Amino acid sequence: MKLRTGLLLSAAFVAGIATGPISTVVESRLGVSVFGSAFAQEGNRAETYRLLDLFANVFERVRSEYVQPANDREMVENAINGMLTGLDPHSSYMNAKAFADMQVTTRGQFGGLGIEVTHEAGYIRVVSPIDDTPAMRAGVKAGDLIVALDGKTVQGLSLNEAVDKMRGTPGSKITITIKRSGVDTPIELSMNREIIKIQVVKSRLEGDVAYIRVTSFSEQTDSGLRKAFAALKEQSGGKLKGVVLDLRNNPGGLLDQAVAVSDDFLSQGEIVSTRARHSADSQRWNAKGGDITGGLPVVVLINGGSASASEIVAGALQDQRRAIVLGTRSFGKGSVQTVIPLPGNGAMRLTTARYYTPSGRSIQGLGIMPEIEVQSSRNEPPHFGPEREADLKGAISNAGGASAEALAPRTDVPAIAKEIAKLPPETWPAFDAAKPETDYVLQQGLAVVRTMQPMKKAAR
Repeated sequence: MKLRTGLLLSAAFVAGIATGPISTVVESRLGVSVFGSAFAQEGNRAETYRLLDLFANVFERVRSEYVQPANDREMVENAINGMLTGLDPHSSYMNAKAFADMQVTTRGQFGGLGIEVTHEAGYIRVVSPIDDTPAMRAGVKAGDLIVALDGKTVQGLSLNEAVDKMRGTPGSKITITIKRSGVDTPIELSMNREIIKIQVVKSRLEGDVAYIRVTSFSEQTDSGLRKAFAALKEQSGGKLKGVVLDLRNNPGGLLDQAVAVSDDFLSQGEIVSTRARHSADSQRWNAKGGDITGGLPVVVLINGGSASASEIVAGALQDQRRAIVLGTRSFGKGSVQTVIPLPGNGAMRLTTARYYTPSGRSIQGLGIMPEIEVQSSRNEPPHFGPEREADLKGAISNAGGASAEALAPRTDVPAIAKEIAKLPPETWPAFDAAKPETDYVLQQGLAVVRTMQPMKKAAR
């Protein structure tokens, strides 16, 4: 049966709204008509019905004997959400309201605080704050654990419930309590909710280099990147020496946008493939040609906050020898979530496939390793709680992919890479987002791209 679904590659939910749209149509084997046959084919039908009877018995016992009347819809929705969240960290149920909110997010505008979050050990963990949002201005940092909202603990709340509490009327105040690595006492941060208008692509000239930062992969990302590059090319008088593509702290988003952005820099070859439980549902995407840069050198910046769609782009450009990847190991989320509408009852977000880089690598739990490892600070504090996908409870395994060693060693890494220190000098100034010269990772990326040679144009 054919269902309208959206393929998601986000590592998290946005505080205020879940990420990911309804953007593509795929064949699904998840319809009700398939379930019935699956019972007979893949398990003992009698045992399956016995377990369904167990659920019905518990449901009726709660309805009749719980200390106060329970809402039938809430009980069923909680049961469905428990079934899905018990599978892995990224599957979940969205009621009709959450589903509608999710669709708004991917258009690049929504209400809330501007925090990408995930659920871990009863708390809400910040994957990354979004640029120019209340969360960023209040000082929320990647890796923070949100332990309370307006003085009330988040323990016992589902991810959807916590996100819903962080939403609210623009201008209304909220105080979040966080636990931060290296800080012994809780930190309280107050901020006002806003309509979050995400500028997913930011760009500027860094001398003769086009610097393009992509903060997330929404419906606007590819078009925004193409416009940004065209503007910088014109601004430079056509004298660009290279491109630095900054994907640091980019938690992911839409699969089709990750493919489109990769295609912007590739003239041919595979971008990414997905492998599902059923081979008929597996897919592969190839570049359609037309490198918008004309073969200019490219350096991609990543870190532990680069996840999902970001890792697809970094992996594709790395495997196709189109870019040098610089920074620290990425988050390692190598799974695809499909949004499956449930007519009249919201939708479920279900992990349906793993994705693989052009060389056949699965980055699930492993992440993308940069050719040039560079840290932003000399003193990276230990993280409180999970740092990467592999640390999340219930994370799916890395399976079926080629090993990183199977990829032939690169011979095109410029000699300057050997001169770049992994850590900034002790005299390096403290990082200031308004001063690019204090960004050690960026400065090393600029130094590398200026020494790289342009790609030879393919014969036509």
